[in-house]
Amino acid sequence: MSVKHAISRGLELGRSVFQLGLLKPGARVVAKLRADRLRVGPSARTVQPQAFLPSRYRYYRTSLKGLAAQLQSAGFRRRFGGGSPRNRAVFLAFGLGVGLIEQQLEDDRKSAATCQEIQAVFSKKRFHSPLKPFPSGYKLEDYIIGNQIGKGSNAAVYEAAAPFAPPKEINSSLVQLKEDEEEGETARSLTCCSLRTFPLAIKMMWNFGAGSSSEAILKSMSQELVPAGPLALKQEKEQITVDGHFGVLPKRISAHPNVIRVYRAFTADVPLLPGAQEEYPDVLPARLNPAGLGNNRTLFLVMKNYPCTLRQYLEVSPPGHRQGSLMVLQLLEGVDHLCRQGVAHRDLKSDNVLLEFDSDGCPRLVITDFGCCLAQSDCSLHLPFNSMWVNRGGNASLMAPEVATAVPGCGAVIDYSKADAWAVGAISYEIFGLQNPFYRAVGLESRSYQEKQLPPLPSYVPTDVQLVIRLLLRRNPSKRPSARVAANMLHLSLWGRKALVNKDSIGMSKLADWLLCQSAVVLLKSCSGLSGNVVEAELQRSFLSNLDLEDLRTAVGFLLYGRELRQACMLSA
Repeated sequence: MSVKHAISRGLELGRSVFQLGLLKPGARVVAKLRADRLRVGPSARTVQPQAFLPSRYRYYRTSLKGLAAQLQSAGFRRRFGGGSPRNRAVFLAFGLGVGLIEQQLEDDRKSAATCQEIQAVFSKKRFHSPLKPFPSGYKLEDYIIGNQIGKGSNAAVYEAAAPFAPPKEINSSLVQLKEDEEEGETARSLTCCSLRTFPLAIKMMWNFGAGSSSEAILKSMSQELVPAGPLALKQEKEQITVDGHFGVLPKRISAHPNVIRVYRAFTADVPLLPGAQEEYPDVLPARLNPAGLGNNRTLFLVMKNYPCTLRQYLEVSPPGHRQGSLMVLQLLEGVDHLCRQGVAHRDLKSDNVLLEFDSDGCPRLVITDFGCCLAQSDCSLHLPFNSMWVNRGGNASLMAPEVATAVPGCGAVIDYSKADAWAVGAISYEIFGLQNPFYRAVGLESRSYQEKQLPPLPSYVPTDVQLVIRLLLRRNPSKRPSARVAANMLHLSLWGRKALVNKDSIGMSKLADWLLCQSAVVLLKSCSGLSGNVVEAELQRSFLSNLDLEDLRTAVGFLLYGRELRQACMLSA
């Protein structure tokens, strides 16, 4: 009986090792690994998750097969080489128990292969431009320029049209900002007419010290060219080495539905546009204003004309809980797209996000204004910070803690890989109808705030979304999810809740089945041309084209962790 008991105990021990590492919910595993605590509610105190320690986790999973073989081999050697029968039986049974993991590892490899196949299918599907392609437009004279629609610290934006660039059909819901107000009807009709007449926008940069040669202007303002399309510059201009403040920029980012696209970029003499003498006289050249300080030539960028900014929209029409969740998700998808291509925006705020509506009335958000961005060819997003003269970015109020508190010195480096994701967490308060906690109205400072000082979100905001926002606003970037992981959490919360219903038996097999179903639905809709929410379809395609098994596991772990927190809060209440 003792030998039988030993064998049974060894098998249980082997299974327990496997279950602890792979089968238990990720949140429980991480909770055992960390002793830090997170305060989510007034009385909730418990441990917080970590992003699964990916390198150790991968090593653990891939080395289990070799471990099982070694234990079984050592068990056989001890069987014939000595030792007590009980010890030999326990050692052999433990090796056999670990050997049972191999089948699950095979399933795990199949799940990873499924993710890779799905990613390969959807990564081939390109984002289609909202405007029809046009062959010319490399001169300012090619455009009809209308009224000014925006002005910032380094540029003015005007509505524009070109006879060679006919716009696609504009749905009237694109400019629906005030549905129930009588004066909103007039504003909506005027904006709609303006968009039909002027489907383009021209951004005129202000040139103080870049000189007046095209080469000097393009080099000095190279960051503005990051979202430029492949035909934005004339062929001869493409040969110019675009050298920004932080190194050579050999390529620009690919198209994405949540990132602005620059269709044309060219230099030209500064014209006297409507409102110039009143709005920005000091930046005009001396030939237009004797007291002006600007140079004669500057850079012009041609983009699509959008009805409004995110801030303008939120002032008149706060979204519901589902629309708000989709808006946060779009920002995360846009930031993830930038990070994957080695770009940190560094000036993300509601004024730098443009907005339109799809045919179903769902807001589509587009990140714009890349004048402060960090663009690197190695995608590390690490900026050497050896002097206070190094530019850390734009909006100081929404500067992530690791950026705001950075101290210059020999070998010092600022990591921007999660800085834009932190800014999305702050902007999320505005999306859900509250003041941004890092603006003067609330008074928190990113360099010194404590997480417990963050104001509570409205009760109508879904609990999973609240969890994502809280995690994004963690001070320590190593405890903060990446934009990809946070986006995965919202995708699973919005469309994959059934796959996470029974958290005690959650496994990659259920998620793999759900992913296959999602892929089939998205492909069928795109092939058959079924009508529906275009923004949601774009988000689902973006999610499927960026599938990664480890990121998905981490997102599941965070979600399960949040649910355990809520259960603990209810039990302690």
